[in-house]
Amino acid sequence: MSMAIINTFGNVDVYILLLSSWFLVSAVCVWGRPATFLQDFEITWSKTHIRQIDQGRAIQLILDQNSGCGFASKSKYMFGRVSMKIKLIPGDSAGTVTAFYMNSDTDTVRDELDFEFLGNRSGQPYTVQTNIYAHGKGDREQRVNLWFDPSADFHTYTIMWNHHHIVFYVDDFPIRVYKNSEGKGIPYPTMQPMGVYSTLWEADNWATRGGLEKIDWSKAPFYAYYKDFDIEGCPVPGPANCASNQSNWWEGAAYQALNAIEARRYRWVRLNHIIYDYCQDKSRFPVIPPECLAGI
Repeated sequence: MSMAIINTFGNVDVYILLLSSWFLVSAVCVWGRPATFLQDFEITWSKTHIRQIDQGRAIQLILDQNSGCGFASKSKYMFGRVSMKIKLIPGDSAGTVTAFYMNSDTDTVRDELDFEFLGNRSGQPYTVQTNIYAHGKGDREQRVNLWFDPSADFHTYTIMWNHHHIVFYVDDFPIRVYKNSEGKGIPYPTMQPMGVYSTLWEADNWATRGGLEKIDWSKAPFYAYYKDFDIEGCPVPGPANCASNQSNWWEGAAYQALNAIEARRYRWVRLNHIIYDYCQDKSRFPVIPPECLAGI
């Protein structure tokens, strides 16, 4: 701030006030979102196995022979974008599952959008499984082998959900797209708000090579780390017209389909890293599911 401004106001107190305001605006611009853990989330399972780090800006999840753990958002949301930075279990993590997902928390007609990171034996690629439940119907698993070591550093995992499609992102790479084809009679989650959840748990009956690889408890405890918790959506309860408001940024033209760069990245992932797609599994689905025929 120049001396000319001080001279204009002729008051040092005004200068101090303006300087303070400038620092405040700057801080908002620099920090803004993401939130601390306790602003948006609460521990739902085994408080002793979730530790806050860096004054709540990051957390550590712990799995040992006594317990896993989990947390959930305090609110549910209709449409929007949810992302977290996660550093997964290093080394021999076979039989463990680190999950990050959205769920309507309804028993009979469930909507759910899943990231499930399946532990592995050391030296093998980390697999991420995605699944989608719409109007109570699931069994839509796809698996992708990650092209980097997700335990070496934090990576951003994002779920985008709007009236047009659902997109799962790993960093800036879309790994799965599920289009809204309700007009063709294909279920799509449009009626129920969903909370944001995460768990770290034992699943060695299926997680690694179909359950062939069991947890080596001599490697326990297992740790996963989360930070940069970012939820942008319509909270429920909240303004009644929020979810249908086409002016929400996530409903904008730029988010109604993949852009050219995203489309190239998506093709690259599908060609080089997908290892399972329920649409291709004729043993489970002799009749191809209708959403697969719709090009989803």
